[in-house]
Amino acid sequence: MTTTRRLSLAYLALTAGAAVLFALNLFWGSVSLTPGAVAAALLGRGEDALAVGIVLQLRLPRAVMVVLLGAALSAAGYLLQTFFANPIAGPFVMGVSSGAKLAVALTMVVFLQRGLLTGSATLIIAAFAGSMAAMAFVLVVARRVPRMSILVICGIMIGYICSAVTDIVVTFAQDSNIVNLHNWSMGSFSGMTWANVGAAACVVLPALAAAFLLSKPMAAYQMGESYARSVGVPVRAFSTALVLLSSLLSACVTAFAGPISFVGIAVPHLVKNLLGSAKPLYVLPGCCLGGAAFCLLCDLIARSLFAPTELSISSVTAVFGAPVVIWLLVRRQTQEGRE
Repeated sequence: MTTTRRLSLAYLALTAGAAVLFALNLFWGSVSLTPGAVAAALLGRGEDALAVGIVLQLRLPRAVMVVLLGAALSAAGYLLQTFFANPIAGPFVMGVSSGAKLAVALTMVVFLQRGLLTGSATLIIAAFAGSMAAMAFVLVVARRVPRMSILVICGIMIGYICSAVTDIVVTFAQDSNIVNLHNWSMGSFSGMTWANVGAAACVVLPALAAAFLLSKPMAAYQMGESYARSVGVPVRAFSTALVLLSSLLSACVTAFAGPISFVGIAVPHLVKNLLGSAKPLYVLPGCCLGGAAFCLLCDLIARSLFAPTELSISSVTAVFGAPVVIWLLVRRQTQEGRE
């Protein structure tokens, strides 16, 4: 099979999978709707006010948000894997998501205790500040520790510390706020509104476009810093751009849906295996489609498996994503053993 044919089939499969799962997210839920009722609501011809409200105000904005944040999380994971040259680097593993989680939790508690509402912009800024603080610590460690395995362990420890402090913050929050904070800290796409979708799109879409524009220097960077410099890539500025974009994307996800595990690690590798290519120009669009499809599947399971009880999204993504990480580690160890 030629490379072009394989890429075409892979993109077609990812697009079809995402489209089917998007449709299923509109049909399935605690209230079952027929395809006809959903189509009528989308076309503005729905006569059942309840069905129209469920589709247009609950399920559709949630599904669109899942697509945006799934693409953002997968792309952020790919950018971090490129930057650290480590196959298991990702927002959750490197502590970036946990840093954002802590900053958002602190912001929410302070605002709620003063009777104020937190806007989307406030949460995104807080999450970005937290993610950058966690990333800064990881980068400081990276300069002192040459082994990537130790660096990953340090990132995981940072994540545990941030999560522990977040739990303490949630514990001392007011009783009326604990439920919302707890649900958010576990990861969930519930309660998304069109205002949330608009705010997230204003951050995610430009960041993804910027990442795509960096595809060519990213390909050179994957060959090593020396090679990147030799072909004219400003390595310091490029590295800074990768860190900022990955932090911004993962911060946006955490601000709206809480920390979501394993998507940023598993999806990029699954996409690369499906495409049969590691070129950023091909992988980044595939990551966006794959991340959207993966999160749509996990969200559908989270809210439908034990409906009306909803599972945390991280619980579902971990069930599917953790085996992929184990497989990556085993395969990498096997390859190193052969060499």
